[in-house]
Amino acid sequence: MTKLGSDRGERFRAVRADVPYGRAAGGDVAVSTRIRLARNFEDYPFPNRLFDLSLAEEIVRLVTDELCGVEDFTLRRMNGISAEEAASLRESNLISQDLIKNRAVSAVLISSDESISVMINEEDHIREQYFMKGFDLEAAYERLSGIDDIIASAIPFAYDKQFGYLTACPTNLGTGLRASVMLFLPAMARGGLMRGVAEEFSREGLTVRGAYGEGSGAEGALYQISNERTLGRSEEEILCAVENAVCKVIEREHEERRRLLREDRTGIADVVLRSFGILTNCVKLTMREFMRYMANVKLGVALGLLSGSLEELDGLIVDMRPANIDQINGSPLEEGGYDTFRAAYVGDVLRRMGLISEEARARLSDAQ
Repeated sequence: MTKLGSDRGERFRAVRADVPYGRAAGGDVAVSTRIRLARNFEDYPFPNRLFDLSLAEEIVRLVTDELCGVEDFTLRRMNGISAEEAASLRESNLISQDLIKNRAVSAVLISSDESISVMINEEDHIREQYFMKGFDLEAAYERLSGIDDIIASAIPFAYDKQFGYLTACPTNLGTGLRASVMLFLPAMARGGLMRGVAEEFSREGLTVRGAYGEGSGAEGALYQISNERTLGRSEEEILCAVENAVCKVIEREHEERRRLLREDRTGIADVVLRSFGILTNCVKLTMREFMRYMANVKLGVALGLLSGSLEELDGLIVDMRPANIDQINGSPLEEGGYDTFRAAYVGDVLRRMGLISEEARARLSDAQ
């Protein structure tokens, strides 16, 4: 099971800069790229059999010693942080629910820019993740492979010639690689095309899921496309399959957006402005409502009907989840307080962004 390239422990240091938002192909569609590697170590029980706390602590120490020597990581032990902080990390996709469940033995290393998280004693001994804005699977893979090489050089991974990297879940056997791209697909969703896309990709060993992975809905027209199979394919084959699928979807989304403007420009402008009006004038705003109306506002920006930054709007989406609201507020809110806080905060941010500039007003007038 040969990885791409060689000597990646050195090269990863050069692959540091994120692709600027929107510069990568399909920047108005591709929100982010994630590469994840699942690994276990030789001579240690898998986490579900890791009953010896001293062994669990040894794994945390070994991984921390290796990585903190090459990059600025912060170690957070799950049994040493509050439930609110754990929830905030989960909402930011830096940790998983399984890591929280294993809080007696688990920990996470997070890089200073929060682009890398290495979960320790989750379902597997380590789950390495790298996030970047936009769409660049190769750069993301190269970046995380350097981290993987550093760990492997010090702590041998559990590996089998036939099955590749050994993992707790059989679906991760082989490369242990999950390559995923988060896409904003409002036009395809409005056209009812996503079920057909999911069925088509399933036959190719790929999967289409909501923003928070398996079992999550497609809130705000956000979808993840990733590989489902890790066994029997090389890393290069997996990356190529996901990249081809993402490029196909980006092209189809652009086609659907052009069709919307061509066939119902006035109707789309009305949907966009109504959503903007609700978000900037409501007193209470549930998360579900926020995601629905924000998807329409983002579509308006993507279509050029509004001015503004898609990156800033995506950041606002992350901020408005309950645990992150607690971080912004400085303390947990009372039940029911999140909806009023969200309404006030979102309205203020959107008004300050100046989405309806003079140029945007001219575009909107053309739609009438």
